[in-house]
Amino acid sequence: MVHPIFMAVLRRPDLLAQHAANYVALLRENVADVGKGLAVRAACWGVAAIGLLLGLGLGGVAVMLGVLHGRFEWVLLAVPGVAFAIAIVGAIVALRPVVKPEVDELREQMEADRVALRMMKEAGHD
Repeated sequence: MVHPIFMAVLRRPDLLAQHAANYVALLRENVADVGKGLAVRAACWGVAAIGLLLGLGLGGVAVMLGVLHGRFEWVLLAVPGVAFAIAIVGAIVALRPVVKPEVDELREQMEADRVALRMMKEAGHD
C-alpha cells in the first residue's frame, strides 16, 4: 500500500512544486526583512557611538569653558545634552528585536503543514 502523501504527490506534482515555491518566496522575504533590520541596527549603533563621542567631547569643552569663565551657563549643558540624547535614541532603536512577526508566520505555516501531513497519514491507515 502506497502512503497517501506519495499518492498525492504522484497525482498532483504541480501542487508540491507550487507549495515549495511558496515556502522559498516566504523564506526569501523573511531573510530580506531580517537583513534590513540588521543594517538598521548597525546604523543605529553607529549613530549611538558618534553621539556618545560627540557628547563626551562637547561635555569636556563645556567643563573647560565653565571653569575658564568661572560661571555656569545652561547652554554648556544643553549642547552636550543633545548629543547624549541622540546617542540614547540610537541605542534604544538599535536594541529593538530584529526578528519580525513574519518569521512567526513561517513557523505557523510549517506547523500547519505538519498537522496536515499527520492527518493524511492517519487517514491513510484507517
